[in-house]
Amino acid sequence: MLNDKTILITGGTGSFGKKCTEIILKKYKPKKLIIFSRDELKQFEMAQQFPDSKYDCMRYFIGDVRDKERLYRAFNKVDYIIHAAALKQVPAAEYNPFEAIKTNILGAENVINVAIDKGVKKVIALSTDKAANPINLYGATKLCSDKLFIAGNAYVGREETIFSVVRYGNVVGSRGSVIPFFMKQRETGVLPITDSRMTRFWITLEQGVNFVLDCLERMVGGELFVPKIPSMNIMDLAKAIAPKCKTEIIGIRPGEKLHEVMVPRDEARMTIEFDKFYIIQPKFRFFEHRFKSNKGKAVPEDFEYNSGTNTWWLTVEELREMIKNL
Repeated sequence: MLNDKTILITGGTGSFGKKCTEIILKKYKPKKLIIFSRDELKQFEMAQQFPDSKYDCMRYFIGDVRDKERLYRAFNKVDYIIHAAALKQVPAAEYNPFEAIKTNILGAENVINVAIDKGVKKVIALSTDKAANPINLYGATKLCSDKLFIAGNAYVGREETIFSVVRYGNVVGSRGSVIPFFMKQRETGVLPITDSRMTRFWITLEQGVNFVLDCLERMVGGELFVPKIPSMNIMDLAKAIAPKCKTEIIGIRPGEKLHEVMVPRDEARMTIEFDKFYIIQPKFRFFEHRFKSNKGKAVPEDFEYNSGTNTWWLTVEELREMIKNL
């Protein structure tokens, strides 16, 4: 699907962008692969890893999704966009709320409008489990972003651009997440635990990228894709990473939940199930014809996809296998 196409990744120097670039270059022969981000140092470092002397499709654009004019230049003749740019640190978003709003919400609006104006064929946006029934600002901004991308299909008009969203849980080893933090804390002999009952969904970076690329291929516009992935309790996570360390309960931080949700109960009536994922269908009636041909089955009315009630759990050994290359 990506052969001889021009793909642009916003936030392309992040953990997801780098892994996505690696997988696209391994599996496909794109006409251009554009890395769009605002950090020149990270672009310089990424250009050492994927030099245009070896990969002549690579392009590096410095820019910010907040800057609509720059997006007009960057999206010229682009076929597909993977929107990964976001401010995603929960405490930072709480302390700098409007910065998160400008990037995660207004930036999403810019991406949508410019993609339509420039005739981009498909746009797939990355979301998070924190956008389902959000209790922190980061989750709330990503919920707004999700709604904007889904609604983008409604005001495309006669243009052909389609938009979809992918929502998944914590990425094993992504920057700023708990696993690298615990690895660093091992040296102190004590791991701080917010609450021993806490659970989270987990997915590897490679699994996340492959799921996004699969969804990019199958999307018809308006869907919110949710992969079926395992949960893990925070105490098992601590045991997997630092079995010899003591644990210290410090209490839940502001903006945190005990368990994360990816499909809220209130959206069960819009949700259909497949072997390896769920789709939350849009509420707009005029989208219904797009979903008539899929083979999904409706979930029960009281269904909720919750990390605490999940039926698939990671063992300590499985997590150790997942993190051995970090």
